[in-house]
Amino acid sequence: MRLSDLNMGESAVIVKVLGTGAFRKRITEMGFVKGRKVTPIKAAPLNDPIEYSLLGYSVTLRKNEANFIEVVSPKEIDPKLFTPAVNGFHTLEQAEDEILKQTAKEKGKNIHVALIGNPNCGKTTLFNFASNSREHVGNYGGVTVESKTAVFHHKGYTFHLTDLPGTYSLSAYSPEELFVRNFIFENTPDIIINVIDATNLERNLYLTTQLIDLDVKMVVALNMFDELQAGGDKLDYQHLSRMLGVPFVPTISTKGYGIRELFDKVINVYTDKDKTYRHVDLNYGDEIEQSICKIQKLVRKNTELTTVISSRFLAIKLLEKDKQVQSLIEKCENGGDILAVTTSEIHRLELLFAEDTETLITDTRYGIISGALKETYEPSTLPKRKLSEAIDTILSNKTLGFPIFFIFLYLMFQATFSLGAYPQEWIESLVGMLGQWVHQIMPAGPLTDLLADGIIGGVGSVLVFLPNIILLFLFISFMEDTGYMARVAFIMDKLMHKIGLHGKSFIPLIMGFGCNVPAIMSTRTIENRNNRILTILITPFMSCSARLPVYILFVSAFFPKNAGSVLFIIYLTGILLAVGMAMLFKKTLFKADDLPFVMELP
Repeated sequence: MRLSDLNMGESAVIVKVLGTGAFRKRITEMGFVKGRKVTPIKAAPLNDPIEYSLLGYSVTLRKNEANFIEVVSPKEIDPKLFTPAVNGFHTLEQAEDEILKQTAKEKGKNIHVALIGNPNCGKTTLFNFASNSREHVGNYGGVTVESKTAVFHHKGYTFHLTDLPGTYSLSAYSPEELFVRNFIFENTPDIIINVIDATNLERNLYLTTQLIDLDVKMVVALNMFDELQAGGDKLDYQHLSRMLGVPFVPTISTKGYGIRELFDKVINVYTDKDKTYRHVDLNYGDEIEQSICKIQKLVRKNTELTTVISSRFLAIKLLEKDKQVQSLIEKCENGGDILAVTTSEIHRLELLFAEDTETLITDTRYGIISGALKETYEPSTLPKRKLSEAIDTILSNKTLGFPIFFIFLYLMFQATFSLGAYPQEWIESLVGMLGQWVHQIMPAGPLTDLLADGIIGGVGSVLVFLPNIILLFLFISFMEDTGYMARVAFIMDKLMHKIGLHGKSFIPLIMGFGCNVPAIMSTRTIENRNNRILTILITPFMSCSARLPVYILFVSAFFPKNAGSVLFIIYLTGILLAVGMAMLFKKTLFKADDLPFVMELP
């Protein structure tokens, strides 16, 4: 329940104060803190603002500000608890006050946590381990294409944990970045756990700097810490914590190492008991800071907006020419003034540095990260030639890449049919035996025929193809988990470009062999809207596992000696049809400039 929902004269106890930055600081300094009793007294003639009684004095708040204060009222408590004898209190009012405070304390132990990080940093693995969930984990970007939520308990606190899609920044360039940013703005999580790959600090910390600008409570999970140590690198993460004002906790999510310590740290930050956590304004240099301050001064006048989003973050995003933030500012009363000052400052900085402001701020962020790592990170002097790199050289080789891929595809379909034949025979025998058993124990008649030939026979005819489907999914999962899926996108990009698609489009198309539904969902990782829609339209040409039983039945009946080869041809025909339709659509319906091919190879 929010403070704005209370009726006049109805008392409540504050559970938590949401919002960010100056608003949260001002509101708590006025006495709106956890455990305090507050009562609305009267509303202004136009019903806004509202006067509240708090700590023996009166204070006014607008409704939109009161909406950021979570409270618990007597209506939310069991009426049976309200007896004068409760806890030895002599009056009903004393008992009610104590029960309200206790309930508020319990409600305050609900912590909403969002997991944010780059693709392949181990967010979903950490999410699964912490909450005992079983969400799919893959070794390529875009596995998490929507948020997943789980609830678990730790040291008396209830954690509402949300796993968000992997994103490299908060720039609203791709659908994932926009989704993550909107989630933070609209849901205002109590704590953000920024999961970073300890073996790739410089790139992962870029998102961390943006979250610092956003002025949200945060803990950094230094994931894959064992790999950093195994490589001989050294990181003084405690010193890095002090420099950035954000606690860093080493974790190994695959083994569960550091997970308890991570959520202990979350509790400390949430309850304001952590000595490391403090807000730090990253210094972008005198000239850029001057521009940020000018814009921020005007943005701060819009309290309704800055209670949700940090004014400094908005000012920086305006300098970065962020379209979504510009549209938010346009709706403000002084939006025209803000945009005029922004345009002027962008022009000044670009003349001064002879560089686009977006690039200028990005370079400065990486400069801040580089400076911080110089003081805290010591790379190993040992040569780092991994086995995975040697394998990668072969798999993505200009000459060998394509033959290896097509051999793998052929073997995948041959194994699906050949290895699947053995369990198929076992299932057929079991279904046949079960049907005969029903015929033996039941008298002949329509009911017996329905059970033996209809239900058991019908279900059995579907189950008999289950081994083939499982084998196909195993191969696709193998490609995902080993990172080979991303290599396939890499080697196929030029070919995909010739038919008007992005290399990333190949991943959903390959996933379409398993199931078209998650394949179409995974197209959200493609930044360009035209390429995304085009990929969605041609994905159904990929033969999914639901069609496999029909194919196997057809192939077994008419081509028993060349079953594997015919099955391969059927799948290949679907691929060729998809290619043809893609070329047709690209030349007619989806004429647009292509975006550059940028994708991480895990």
